[in-house]
Amino acid sequence: MHLRLRIYEVDVPIHDTNHPDRRGVHVFTGVADSPAAALRRAHEVYDAALAAQQAGRENPGKQPDSWGARGLRPGWQMEWPAARAGLWNDPVSTRSGFAL
Repeated sequence: MHLRLRIYEVDVPIHDTNHPDRRGVHVFTGVADSPAAALRRAHEVYDAALAAQQAGRENPGKQPDSWGARGLRPGWQMEWPAARAGLWNDPVSTRSGFAL
């Protein structure tokens, strides 16, 4: 079976645990063969980055499969059950007509 890898975006709602009215979305992008695989990889790279941050180590950065987690905010809680994944739509695609 041939798997077709595409770029996915995973949007995870977040909130500030000290100020619950402050909310946002943490966005992950990377290559996957399905929305479920994209959600799994986003969660894995987040967990790795959080563990590194808590241990005082450097963020592991982008992985060979293009997934990574940057910009983690201490005190902000990820709402993984509400996370959504879909195909990524590049806003500056060469097909968009915009000059790069």
